[in-house]
Amino acid sequence: MNAPGKTRIVVAMSGGVDSSVTAALLKRQGHDVVGVTLQLYPGDVAKKKGACCAGQDIYDAKRVAEALGIPHYVLDYESRFRKNVIQDFADSYARGETPIPCIRCNEKVKFADLMQTARELGAAALATGHYVRRVEGPRGAELHAAADAARDQSYFLFSTTQNQLDYLRFPLGDMEKPAVRAIAAELGLVNAAKPDSQDICFVPEGRYSDIVKKLRPDATRPGEIVDQAGRIVGRHDGIIHFTIGQRKGLGLSGNEEPLFVLSLDAARARVVVGPRGALAASAITLKDVNWLASLDEAMGADQPFECTVKVRSMRPPVAARVTPLSAGAARVKLLGPEDSVAPGQACVFYQDQRVLGGGWIARADPAEMAAE
Repeated sequence: MNAPGKTRIVVAMSGGVDSSVTAALLKRQGHDVVGVTLQLYPGDVAKKKGACCAGQDIYDAKRVAEALGIPHYVLDYESRFRKNVIQDFADSYARGETPIPCIRCNEKVKFADLMQTARELGAAALATGHYVRRVEGPRGAELHAAADAARDQSYFLFSTTQNQLDYLRFPLGDMEKPAVRAIAAELGLVNAAKPDSQDICFVPEGRYSDIVKKLRPDATRPGEIVDQAGRIVGRHDGIIHFTIGQRKGLGLSGNEEPLFVLSLDAARARVVVGPRGALAASAITLKDVNWLASLDEAMGADQPFECTVKVRSMRPPVAARVTPLSAGAARVKLLGPEDSVAPGQACVFYQDQRVLGGGWIARADPAEMAAE
């Protein structure tokens, strides 16, 4: 049993400075903190520079836990991560999409399996080092963007369910990164100056096509590069090498204006290219929409509502009108066109700083087609 006034909280410790300071802050507040690190890769991946939750990162998390005087456990989640994140990543590219594995990892691993483990350990909450804010609203916990807009990670948590949000805690949501590093340095933590991860964690060298080739060799089928009229203008060695908005690496020259990837046709192994102006989209169809606000909260049940949306993690929110549809779908009308809206990415809804929900982009319509 915990001592009176002590609450047990499990902290997901990746070995980075953010999750380490999260554990330190909760310990400082007097909580009964338990650190848990997930091993997500086999040994050969763990040795590669940039791979988190493996190798050196597990060792760093262990040393931080020792310094803080908290118990620390390493859980082997390799098979779950391979199935729910890496395989999904490869399948998505094979479909001609541009996946976001970080969202799938939160959705399918950290906020599912790890959360269950935290409950089994008798924890009242699971805390992470994400830069988002959890705000108690009149109808329960709400997800809000971080105070530091440059570090905000709310886009990557749009698929969090209400039950999960009720159990989660994000101690860094009101902090800026320099303050976090200062706390780590003050405590003498070994990772106080550790660089942030930049690449996809299981593709530390940035060669994601190697992963896709291994898991989905059919995705490397060569095919045609065509213009908007269907005329063949070149050939390619697999659609997995392309994403919407790409200009470099097409192997095309001598055109009147630069050409960009407009769409990918996985069934016919076709890459469709065109001028930059053709990248503009003003309507998006979403699938698998997750709502973090009930539809009657300030918007009217099942009625179109206005908000701002983000169609890429690093882009600022833009004004839009969202219409909920049946079967977990939604239609988003952008009030100003956005370039390079790619299937497989997420579209996240915001009302001021609050995340209302979001969904996966199934289709983006060119501005001239989507005009109402």
